Amino acid sequence: MLRHDEMFSPADLASRPCSLWRYREPLAISGDPVTLGEGFTPLVDGELAERRVSLKLDFLCPSGSYKDRGGAVMLSKLKEWGVSEILEDSSGNAGASIASYAALAGIRARIFIPSSTSAGKAAQIEMYGAHLEKIPGSREDAARAAWEAAGRIFYASHNWSPYFLAGMKTAAYEIAEQRNWQPPDWVITPAGGGGLLLGLYLGFADLLRAGITHSMPRLAAVQSEGCDPIYHAWAAGLDDIPARAKRPTAAEGISVAQPVRGKDILQAIRGSNGVVRVVSDDTVWETLESLGRLGVYVEPTSAAAPGALSRLVRDGVIAPHEDVVIFLTGSGLKATDKIVEHAAVRHAVLA
Repeated sequence: MLRHDEMFSPADLASRPCSLWRYREPLAISGDPVTLGEGFTPLVDGELAERRVSLKLDFLCPSGSYKDRGGAVMLSKLKEWGVSEILEDSSGNAGASIASYAALAGIRARIFIPSSTSAGKAAQIEMYGAHLEKIPGSREDAARAAWEAAGRIFYASHNWSPYFLAGMKTAAYEIAEQRNWQPPDWVITPAGGGGLLLGLYLGFADLLRAGITHSMPRLAAVQSEGCDPIYHAWAAGLDDIPARAKRPTAAEGISVAQPVRGKDILQAIRGSNGVVRVVSDDTVWETLESLGRLGVYVEPTSAAAPGALSRLVRDGVIAPHEDVVIFLTGSGLKATDKIVEHAAVRHAVLA
């Protein structure tokens, strides 16, 4: 994780751009940033599971996912270092983001993705001019292929880079600022590799340590039933996250058998007095439709977090009076092929 001594002052933010770069001090970037205006996405009111919540619309970042927070910061540092070519492995969104900012920075990018990745994400990566390699098999197979190639090209892994993680922290800064520096009681987020969850925890910890806020939200990490290593490690009281066998899931973006920052993820959940929950694919698809009725079109992975809300409320984990922010991570336009496929199967079954 990136160590830093500097922190912004809320009093200085009024004159700064409405992007994540308004919080520049803790990001440790000295040169001009590589930016498309990412960040400062809307925080809007909505109603899900018969209660009022706030929805963080981070799928409105330039490449269509929250990964632009990390992509912009990491590529800014790589450009500062003079790196000319990189490789990355991804389930789709991180690859698209890094390809986008690499193009903007004039850095050649080689992106490894599983062959099952949504067609929209694959097309997006290629449109940015990156060299796309579709690897047969799982997300882990794509990571192994990238690791084997890393001896020849700079490995700009979003899972390992401290600068990518620093970009994730800006989500916490934004939520706090948009709420007049009053953090919510809960933030619910999908969790696969755990970078967003960890970034939120570190960001809120920064604010607390600087005296800008006076509380830490509880974090609820949501996984798919088809791939739930964080849940099992947390429930068993483990200090790290062992790999688990996984099944195909609609929530492809969080299908990670073993997060590389396992110890840190568990510490963040416990440090925030948080919880982990799992949701079924049926719940994901039902929630996707509920969000659509609110005018929100996200990919299935994004529906995992709001999909856990009703159970958290029903089980009494989230109290009626508590404020809840739900993080929505990726645009539905990235996974329209999967959404159309699911609708066709559903209609055939009903017929």
